[in-house]
Amino acid sequence: MSKHGKNYLNATEKVEQREYILQEAVSLLKEIKAAKFDESVDVSIRLGVDPKYPDQMVRGTVVLPHGTGKVKKVLVITAGEKQKEAEEAGADFCGGEDMVEKIQKENWVDFDVLIASPDMMRHVGKLGKLLGPKGLMPSPKSGTVTFNIKEAVADIKKGRVEFKVDKTGIIHSNVGKMSFENDKLADNTRDFVKAVIKAKPTALKGRYVLSVYLSSTMSPSIKLGIQQFEN
Repeated sequence: MSKHGKNYLNATEKVEQREYILQEAVSLLKEIKAAKFDESVDVSIRLGVDPKYPDQMVRGTVVLPHGTGKVKKVLVITAGEKQKEAEEAGADFCGGEDMVEKIQKENWVDFDVLIASPDMMRHVGKLGKLLGPKGLMPSPKSGTVTFNIKEAVADIKKGRVEFKVDKTGIIHSNVGKMSFENDKLADNTRDFVKAVIKAKPTALKGRYVLSVYLSSTMSPSIKLGIQQFEN
């Protein structure tokens, strides 16, 4: 059974068992920082949904105003003039059936996001078994199957993140780095939580958001008050 280190235990002592205002939580997160590297800042949201029912599935996307601190590699699979549009928008890799073949033959997955135009999905669909388990298959619901290639690439480069509730009813996402200014971390966290709240399933009966926690890679979690995000 693993044990937490001294720094983690010292940080835990500074985190009170109460709900924090967002700005206060971000300041505390910086105060208890002990790691020497630039930690990621994450938000975890427990929902009162049962994901095994399709009408209670929660998923969506949000463009974080200050990005995540990580520049994502984008592959676009499309045809004709749309390839030029993808390149001009800043796609890292672009192609048509040749890219599908490369992924199939080489098991090549050196990208973070795959965007495909609808007319290419008959080819991209062949990659489901390989890319599906890695979370790399494009989807209309996540905005990665679209003819609006330019906007899709731009949004991802600016900091668009996709969220999806897991089988335990939790949504977890990175919202920045510890090196971000406090206000920027707060802005990203606020926009992310509000996007999840907006994605509430219409079929859900009862309480939707049960709890929200903020943490860094090496820190204990800090509980946030839900009411501040519901206005």
